[in-house]
Amino acid sequence: MTHLIPPGAREHHIFTGAGRLRVLHADPARLDSVPLVLIHGGGTDNAAISWYRLIEPLSADRQVWAPDLPGFGGSIDAAPAGGPRELAQVVAEAMTALEIKQAVVAGVSMGGDIALNLALEHPPLVAGLILIAPGGLVPIFRNRTAHLGAWAAAQAPDWLLRPASRFANRFSGAAIRAIVKDLATLPAEVIDEFIREARKPQAGLGYTRYNQATLGRRGMRNDLTNRVHDINAPTLIFHGQDDPIVDPAGSRRAADRMPHAWLVTVPDCGHWAQLEAHDRFLAETRAFLDRLA
Repeated sequence: MTHLIPPGAREHHIFTGAGRLRVLHADPARLDSVPLVLIHGGGTDNAAISWYRLIEPLSADRQVWAPDLPGFGGSIDAAPAGGPRELAQVVAEAMTALEIKQAVVAGVSMGGDIALNLALEHPPLVAGLILIAPGGLVPIFRNRTAHLGAWAAAQAPDWLLRPASRFANRFSGAAIRAIVKDLATLPAEVIDEFIREARKPQAGLGYTRYNQATLGRRGMRNDLTNRVHDINAPTLIFHGQDDPIVDPAGSRRAADRMPHAWLVTVPDCGHWAQLEAHDRFLAETRAFLDRLA
């Protein structure tokens, strides 16, 4: 099966307890910097979609690794792992398989939730965090009505959820327009890959398991707001001001509580801030990595 490979990246496969995973990798011209591990978001996302514009420029002076999580992208045949703690364990195992002792870990949306859990559960692995519109920092999903609806949907059995997901994924083009401020900011390759991913028979199962693990009846089970003060790793939080999916207020609260966090909010920008505001994100990330060095 053919998958999108971003400019400058090569495709590898590794084996973990979760199964065979695809990993995108870019080699730098020199190897004198801490590597980057990039974690994609949920839905029908994958590493090539989230990080399409970034793997090549970020690999100028360091190795960059971007796995497809179990049930996503090139790892879609691996059994979904569950919630953010389980997925953080998968990332830790992937880093071990790749012989990465420590890295700056970046995560977008669901990937941000996973990165936070990695920093809490496996702190020696994390030299720094870059969080884009991170999950795991809000008490409820949007509002009580929306939350209850999302929780109820997540409780449906697989025999009902899978055909419902396949039907919904037929409208993946509309889904993209609902999460970004301006569709024109996205590369055509990213849009095409997102639609291809959504049309796979197993599409969305990994994210379904994540939602089932994190959505409680009355609130989010994965809200880390009261734990982020324990994360000592330097952290950049990058969030679009007009994000319709993840409330930027959660990022603001986290930045206030974390001892070494910088918050950047971007006007006229939606949920995929690293793609929509690519130049700004790259500049802020490079400045953050320079501070770490």
